[in-house]
Amino acid sequence: MDHPLIVGYAIVVVDLAVWRFRLPPQEVPRLLSRLVLFAALSYVLFASGLSPFSQAPVFDSVPQHVAGQVLEIIWWLMGARLLGMTLDTLLLPRAWRRQRLFQDVFGALVFLAAVVASLGFVLELPIRGLVATSGALAIVLGLAIQSTLSDVFAGIVLNTTEPYQIGDWVAIDDVEGRVVEMNWRATHLLTSQGNVVIVPNAVAAKTKITNNSRPGALHGVKVSLEISPQERPATVIGALERAVASVTSLMSDPAPYVNAKHSTINSVLYEVTGYVNDMGKKTSVTNELFDLCYRHLASAGVELRSLGVPAAAPMIDDPREALLRRVDLFSTLSRDEIQKLAPLLQRKEYEAGDVLLTKEVVPECLTIVESGILSVTIDEPAGTIELSRLGPGDTMGEQGLLAGMQARVQIAALSRVIVYRLQKDDLTPLLKRNPDVAKQMCELLSRRQDKLSRVSSADAPVSHTEQGLFQWLLDGMRKLHDLTF
Repeated sequence: MDHPLIVGYAIVVVDLAVWRFRLPPQEVPRLLSRLVLFAALSYVLFASGLSPFSQAPVFDSVPQHVAGQVLEIIWWLMGARLLGMTLDTLLLPRAWRRQRLFQDVFGALVFLAAVVASLGFVLELPIRGLVATSGALAIVLGLAIQSTLSDVFAGIVLNTTEPYQIGDWVAIDDVEGRVVEMNWRATHLLTSQGNVVIVPNAVAAKTKITNNSRPGALHGVKVSLEISPQERPATVIGALERAVASVTSLMSDPAPYVNAKHSTINSVLYEVTGYVNDMGKKTSVTNELFDLCYRHLASAGVELRSLGVPAAAPMIDDPREALLRRVDLFSTLSRDEIQKLAPLLQRKEYEAGDVLLTKEVVPECLTIVESGILSVTIDEPAGTIELSRLGPGDTMGEQGLLAGMQARVQIAALSRVIVYRLQKDDLTPLLKRNPDVAKQMCELLSRRQDKLSRVSSADAPVSHTEQGLFQWLLDGMRKLHDLTF
């Protein structure tokens, strides 16, 4: 073959271009292309007498001889690289390939073997002396990098047993985060604070690992509460069960549950446990569950307080005043205003299954939930959709009082429910004296209407943005109640 060195180096340049510019973009076709180029290089070398298993022949000049030697060494290194890529692409599981550990370790071993082979065959150096020297050097290096080797072998164990994979949310050595990288030395965790924590593989292999992503669609949510032992357990457990039933984000299978964990002289520990199907929901659902536990316990007469001091004497005897204190809409009212408003409330009880509000009815009073659970649903062509659940301290009926709007939802009792109602004529003087209460009611209703418009296929009565709807409600309330602010 004429000019084998030129043809050989041209093939090497083409191979470098395929590797550098990732041509073609698909991994397997690109590997096949490089294997074809390697086969072509092998043919050129063996056909021209440039065998990689012996020194290059003496050409007309020393530079040509050196170029032949270099081309044979490149053949060894190119073959080692392609061997590692072939095994990595065709044989290793996809999870191991993402973690790169086996690819790095195996590639290093193959490259080391290729270097030794090229030194022995191409340069004809004494292999035995080289191996003996490299063995002694390996012992020295092994002692020097003992901790690093520990990480490497621990990484092999972790990748073989697969206690976690990239993308899993795990807790390792009291560090919780999402696995973003696994290599030969360490595992990289992205924490909820946005920081990357690097955990050495040797540490991960020795410590307890909690994988929150397995099973994939089951994540526990738990709230622990210490209650005074003077409170009857049945009352506390009933209130907490109603709180759990109010959280629609919790899975029904496995079902959430409440249990009395243990008791002491000073307190009884209760645990509320449920499950969500998405790790990203844990924080919001935990916060919602804790708030509902507080509200349902308060409605049952159970107060969350410091257990190290005696309970203070109740300042409010009328349960209607206590209820108004727990309603966000009336948080700006003074004690005197609460006392004046409380006698106007009318008590009403419902059993499970009773309907409190139906569609296309204009509510004529503000209803405040004192205890129990209410379900808010809407009928769609695909079926009935549950929008939310109402519990102690929640209100309904604002749309009729504020703007004379018809109800677009149906509200029914899921358990025994006690509510208090405030008539429109009793509410008007309050709105005139407290503009903040009026604005809060408009904000609450505008958020509910905006949420309803997003899930309902029917057109909303007012096609405004949330801010525009708030202003529209505020103007309608001014007219309906003859307000001047």
